[in-house]
Amino acid sequence: MIVDLWHTIGGYFYDVFVVKLDWWAWVGVLAQLLFTTRFVVQWIASERAGRSVVPLAFWLFSIGGGILLLIYALFRRDPVFILGQAFGVWVYARNLDFVLRERRAERLRKEPKT
Repeated sequence: MIVDLWHTIGGYFYDVFVVKLDWWAWVGVLAQLLFTTRFVVQWIASERAGRSVVPLAFWLFSIGGGILLLIYALFRRDPVFILGQAFGVWVYARNLDFVLRERRAERLRKEPKT
């Protein structure tokens, strides 16, 4: 059973990243890399600042939309969107962590000391 599952998963990824990877797919990968660069630049800026400089709702919608797009990409077997959305969701979650950490620290600073 596990061997069958492993072969099915392996066959799926072989189909997505080998069989369907033609010239236009490489153009799409390049386009997705260019699109993702804006998130990388924003992420690096947040890492340097040690905090997110974007509203919380942006990250919540980004995570929700990114996960749905990743599910769609997996269903469509589209390597361009699988790679792009998987990386994007990770960056959104990291920035959400910065926002929540900053809010916790601010709340602790405002609490009266006993």
